[in-house]
This record gives sequence, C-alpha cells and structure tokens, in this order.
Amino acid sequence: MPYRVLIVDDSAFYRRRLSSFLEQDPSIDVIGYAVNGEDALNKALALKPDVITMDVEMPVLDGISAVAQIMQKIPTPILMFSSLTTAGAKETLDALEAGAIDFLPKKFDDISRERPQAIRLLQQRVKAIARTPIKSIRPSRPIGLSPRERASQRSVITGQSLKLSPHSSPSQASNKTYKLLVLGASTGGPVALQKVISGLPENFPHPILIIQHMPNTFTKAFAERLDKHAKINVKLAQDNERINKGTAYLAVGGKQLKVTGRGMFAKINICDAPREQKIHFHPSIDFTLDSVKDAFGGDVLSVVLTGMGTDGALGCKLLKSKGGTIWAQDEDSSVIYGMPKAVAESGDCDRVIPIDKIAEHIITEMMKA
Repeated sequence: MPYRVLIVDDSAFYRRRLSSFLEQDPSIDVIGYAVNGEDALNKALALKPDVITMDVEMPVLDGISAVAQIMQKIPTPILMFSSLTTAGAKETLDALEAGAIDFLPKKFDDISRERPQAIRLLQQRVKAIARTPIKSIRPSRPIGLSPRERASQRSVITGQSLKLSPHSSPSQASNKTYKLLVLGASTGGPVALQKVISGLPENFPHPILIIQHMPNTFTKAFAERLDKHAKINVKLAQDNERINKGTAYLAVGGKQLKVTGRGMFAKINICDAPREQKIHFHPSIDFTLDSVKDAFGGDVLSVVLTGMGTDGALGCKLLKSKGGTIWAQDEDSSVIYGMPKAVAESGDCDRVIPIDKIAEHIITEMMKA
C-alpha cells in the first residue's frame, strides 16, 4: 500500500511541485490538496491521510493552529515547510511544539530547479514520518507553561504513558566522575531536547554540548527557545568560546562543533569538516564526539536521542573506547528510532531510557552527593 499524502499550501505552484516530486516515488500517493489550515483540517478528517505536508504561513487558519487542531481531532504525522527566516524558524518550532513531527526549509531554488537531492530528501522524510506510531505524536508541553516560571515544581515534562523499559527508573549511580554531557538528536529532536533540558536543575554542575541536525537559520531561535524553558543557561555555541560548567551550548547549523584543548582549558571550535571525511550532517554528532574523546577522555556521558540514520553510533564507539558512558532513547518514545537504535544495538550502550525519564537519570548519574 502506498503512503497517502495530503499537501497543504496556499501556493498553487508549490502544491503542483510537491505533488510532482512526491509521486516520482511509486510508494507515495498524493490523495488531496488544501489551501489553508481550515481546509487542511476538513480534508484530514475526510481523507485520513498517512502524512500531511503543511506550510506555516497561510490565510484563514495558519499552519501552527492547523497542526494543533489536527492533533486534537485526527492525529496524523505532519511535515512542516518553513521559510528560511528568523520568524519562520520560530513559527516552525511552535508547530513542532503543537505536534508536528519534522520540518524542511522552503527553498525556492531547490523546488523551481527540481534538484534531485532535494526531491530525494523530501521523499525520504515523508516515508520516514509516515511510519511514526501515533502514540509518539503529542504536544511537547501544556500551552502556557514555562519551566522557568514554575521552577519550584517538578520539571520533567511527561507525555502519555509509555511501556516501561528496564531503565525507566533511575538505577543507582555509578562511581564515575563526569566533566561533560553531550546530547545528540535529529528528527523529533527539538521536542525531545526541550524535555531533557527543561528537566535539569539550575545548579546542574557540568557543561552540556547539544548537537541537533538543523539549518543555520533555525539554531539561534532554537537556542533561545531552549533557554526560555530551561533553568540552566542555554546559548548558541561561538567559536573559540571556553566551555563553562552549568551552561548548555547548541551547535551552529551548517557547521561542525569541535572541542579543542583539554579539561578545564577546553574550547569550542566552529569549523568545517575536512572533505575527505565525507560527513553528511552539519553539525554531526560523530564529529563532535570524536573531538570530545580527546578533550575529556572517559569523563563524558553521551545520550543519543530520536533521529533518522546512524549519526552518533561511531562517535559513541570512539568515546566508549576511552571509557565514556553511552545512553540511548528507547524505541517507544522516539519519533524516529534510527540513531538511538544504532547506538542501542551497537554493543556500546549502557542504558536505554524513555524520553520522559532521561533528565531524571542524568541528575542521578551526574549530580552525586
């Protein structure tokens, strides 16, 4: 059975182009079109698609409001399209909070010139999120709540009930000492990272590196959003910046984050990977972990969250060889169980944990009395 797709965009040009690109893949069937958010809701209820592609900016009912209503009435995997602007980035993050699964930048050149790489990426994303279990689709937090405003309350955000894994409750902390936490994510990562970061206390004593597959135009807005909902300081990483305790550094999109120096003298280097390494992701979890193993040795906890592909598996293996600790998000709570699966099945993983419990595990493991 082909994947049934509903295309939502107020531009007839984009509707035609997206339909043409998707239907080049025989496993995808475009079953309908909608021109605004209200139309999208009605078509979703009538057609019951496997996937919806959704523009952010539309008349009558915008994409964010449409996502929220669709998630309430007929939960469906949604792929957002967003302009490459600061406003577009913020709106896309709002849509992800409302329940959308993933997003792609709306690049006019790629669409008008029918670039094969862009067409393949679109097809891959649609098919990947079409396989997302409905139980994984939910808003990331109740509307109007901010962890910083409710600092006295329990800050681990819980979603719907998950089947408990062997590590759903924090086990006794190991005897290891730590100097760094690394979090890596891709598809589904913005929501997952917000859950983890917002669950860490204000006095968290270690620096954090966050590697999220994301375009450069989105990372500044994402860093600001994480900081807004966190008790710790979250910022966009800068070149030649000292890595300080209690601060989370989000990797810049389109570049690599490399750690230079050692221990307390470690610094961030924003750079490009050597061409011979043929790295597909910018930033790449593997690239960062390769440098982290030299700067911090085994005094590192690396947690690989939801995402497509295998980025992070090689880096975790390298870190494990130095004595590092490796965790992965569990399948039930992952939007896409690709990257965490690769780590969990590698033989290097020490613990597999539901997303709603990861912050609690980190606190138990890294904040020993």
